[in-house]
Amino acid sequence: MEHEKKQEMRHEQVRKMVQAAVFLALGQLLPFVTGQVPQIGSMLLPMHIPVILCGMICGGGYGLLVGIICPLLRSVLFGMPALFPTAVAMAFELGTYGFVSGFLYSRSRWQCIAAVEKCLIAAMAAGRVVWGIAMTVLMAAAGGVFTFQLFLAGAFLNAIPGIILQLIFIPAFMLALHKAGLVPFHHRNKNLNNLERETASHPHSY
Repeated sequence: MEHEKKQEMRHEQVRKMVQAAVFLALGQLLPFVTGQVPQIGSMLLPMHIPVILCGMICGGGYGLLVGIICPLLRSVLFGMPALFPTAVAMAFELGTYGFVSGFLYSRSRWQCIAAVEKCLIAAMAAGRVVWGIAMTVLMAAAGGVFTFQLFLAGAFLNAIPGIILQLIFIPAFMLALHKAGLVPFHHRNKNLNNLERETASHPHSY
């Protein structure tokens, strides 16, 4: 029983690593949809979606790693976004999206559409705050200034289409995965109760 459980845990870890790699690849490819035009990319935010989904599906740790790597790797491979300060600031921003969305969703009492929306909004807010702080520090280090007006424009005003897209697409995608039985919604307390009952019925296998 213990051997089977360890093997199952290894399979789960490998599965999450493969999924995280797929999300990282999507983060490299989706910006091509915007034609690599920075103005369009800053409106539709194509890299945000796979990072947030990675956090919710694979967990906050994987979401953090994919979020940090995604803009830096894309800058090196394709030259977009520019490495400094854009990609560096985005690494902080996307890493926050991935971690916060995964951390909060994994601890949601009831994993459902409402939980997805709440975790998504919290992650979007936290990521934008971190991005603003990162841009302020990076611009100051380069001898420039990052004003509050620039923060509002970059984080909210110019990003409204992308924000709306994420609020619609990500819950719809998670619902589709649930209906397909790939990432089912569940009640956290029920899972804990089932684990307690299983532990009680096999006290020497753990």
